[in-house]
Amino acid sequence: MNFFFNFINLHNGEEKKDKVMDNVTSNISFRGSNLWILACAIIIASVGLNVNSTAVIIGAMLISPLMGPIVGAGFALGTDDFPLLKKSIKNLLIATVVSLLVSAVYFYLSPFKDVQSELLARTAPNIYDVLIAFFGGLVGVIAITRVEKGNPIPGVAIATALMPPLCTAGFGLATFNFSYFFGAFYLYTINCFFICIATFLVVKYLKYPSSLIGNKYEKRIRYSISFLMIVMIVPSFYLAYNLYNEKKFTKTAEQFIQKEFDNNGYTVIYKKINYHLNPRTIDVAFINKKFTPAEVEAYNKMLISSGLSNTKLNIRQNTSDLKSEILSEINKADRHISEKDIAISQLRQQLDMYKISDSTLMKELQILYPDMKRISYGKIEQYPHTDSMKLQFAIIYSGENINEPQLKSWLRQRLNEENIEVIQNETKQ
Repeated sequence: MNFFFNFINLHNGEEKKDKVMDNVTSNISFRGSNLWILACAIIIASVGLNVNSTAVIIGAMLISPLMGPIVGAGFALGTDDFPLLKKSIKNLLIATVVSLLVSAVYFYLSPFKDVQSELLARTAPNIYDVLIAFFGGLVGVIAITRVEKGNPIPGVAIATALMPPLCTAGFGLATFNFSYFFGAFYLYTINCFFICIATFLVVKYLKYPSSLIGNKYEKRIRYSISFLMIVMIVPSFYLAYNLYNEKKFTKTAEQFIQKEFDNNGYTVIYKKINYHLNPRTIDVAFINKKFTPAEVEAYNKMLISSGLSNTKLNIRQNTSDLKSEILSEINKADRHISEKDIAISQLRQQLDMYKISDSTLMKELQILYPDMKRISYGKIEQYPHTDSMKLQFAIIYSGENINEPQLKSWLRQRLNEENIEVIQNETKQ
């Protein structure tokens, strides 16, 4: 047992406590460079959400300095340092207000206000976000208190995702969509609170010295934290329960469509399941099958026995009514395909820069210079200055008695290239 507890002991590899506290305190304030970094991270995250780019959003998470005051608040609670707690909360409020204002201004000025999937993902937090924030916070504070910091900090920044919910809340303000604002801001609050609680628990476990004598304030802190945890967790359980019901409804609706229509040979060309309406709706349309009102009513009665109460089945049989919706779905798919085509085209252009499309060059070299062996050629990057790059044709060969000036002159004419580099490989065969 001693071996086991020693194996998982967090005191192993622990940094000096005063050094950790100095590091935490120095990262709390938003002044000068920290404020500029925060503003830039806000813009980057807002652009990433606007264009639905996961890579850009991850970049914003990595450079965001928002973790500083949150971790500082956790250390302040753990050491009963109320001046530090006051400073941490003040700076976190400043960062939050600045982030909301900058993101709201960006989205207000942006001509693109479509709700993308990355935005929607931050508007309905649930109990899983609580778990991610708590365990992400644990990893973060454990890494901060180590002598060898390792690489968990970037991962914590990505997992807990403080910046995207704030920018989503800014989008809600800019578009006056307050359901998005409150949902995203609640997710941000969950992340902040449970990172702080995780920090507090690790600080207590590692026995950082308290700045106060006595247990009076510790009891108040413990009771306050317990109350706030209940306040934070209960709504997230409710949202998780709603998410579970929505997933269950969607799965049951899919099974109903499969059983009653697909298995009977009716080809479904349009399907839309809406859980959030009252009553909930299932819209379907078919290629050539027409249903009478009596048949539609019969299918609606089947919904209850299939576990789909308070649900209405709409069979869309007016093709002109469906045209715009189907075209909209096709356009969305085309947009994603065109984005991939652009990326592929850019990669091809980069490859073409280095590619030599001449199948006869090697044969001609072997005829003109029979003493050349092990020939390799291609375009390489040349940096004549530190801030510039040029492509240069290079040929590497083994062999002797090769007239290199003549070879260079022939290659310039043959390839219409000015920059030619001829390199003899002196490796003995």
